[in-house]
Amino acid sequence: MNKIRLMGAPTDVGASRRGASMGPAALRVADLGQALAQLGLEVRDSGDLAGPANPQLPPVQGLRHLEQVVQWNQTVFEAVGDALRQEELPLLMGGDHALAIGSIAAVARHCRQQGKELRVLWLDAHADANTDASSPTGNIHGMPVACLLGVGPEALTGIGGQAPALLPQQICQIGIRSVDREEKRHLRELGVRVYDMRHIDEHGMRLTMEQALSGVGPQTHLHVSFDVDFLDSALAPGVGTAVPGGPTYREAQLCMEMIADTGRLASLEVMELNPACDVRNQTAELVVDLVESLFGKSTLIR
Repeated sequence: MNKIRLMGAPTDVGASRRGASMGPAALRVADLGQALAQLGLEVRDSGDLAGPANPQLPPVQGLRHLEQVVQWNQTVFEAVGDALRQEELPLLMGGDHALAIGSIAAVARHCRQQGKELRVLWLDAHADANTDASSPTGNIHGMPVACLLGVGPEALTGIGGQAPALLPQQICQIGIRSVDREEKRHLRELGVRVYDMRHIDEHGMRLTMEQALSGVGPQTHLHVSFDVDFLDSALAPGVGTAVPGGPTYREAQLCMEMIADTGRLASLEVMELNPACDVRNQTAELVVDLVESLFGKSTLIR
């Protein structure tokens, strides 16, 4: 797809720390749209989606801000689905990672309707496979993978009209290095493929991405869910839940370039950018640099 639709989702209702709601503005300040246009892409910024404010309330039955998170995800679901129907590549600028429930549910529905094979690459420091019973905080940005795989409140697992929205073989996690104790059991039970940082340390990013992208072909719709805390926290301080020991700059670039090489990228979300934790917008500028690579920018013509 050569037509990109930017859409902002300025909310942190699912997060543990305020500030991700400013992520879309930071990406615009870092000239994300202009950077993609310079690659020859047709870019349309549809502005920010609207949704409820963060009420800053404690969890209820293990879930924090469930009503508000559902409303935001319904809005995201409709916006991403509309972009796909218009044959545009939706680029969702978050916002916290709970929004991936609505975004990926829309992509999954589109793939079912079009007969496409869906592959989700989940780039993240965290597995995000908690439930209301296992989460130490009740924050729903730690639960989207479980919800997409059918484990969670019906108001979230049913977004998109089919539960589960995803099958375990359709999602692959890369860069994981922070997993809660009960979450480890959930990942094993759900059957999610996880290439954690030990795997990357032992085998390198090239082999890791070859494994993650194995089987991607002409009928594949490749969706990238890019949580900015995927990156090493020394490189990218502008996140609410920074974890040291992530991919280096060159490892992250190789990851993005190998995704671009497939030619199958068809939807993207950039999540958890938190300018309140950043230094002079350096994390947003790094993200724009990496997204350029994701859309085919390279040192040489390849």
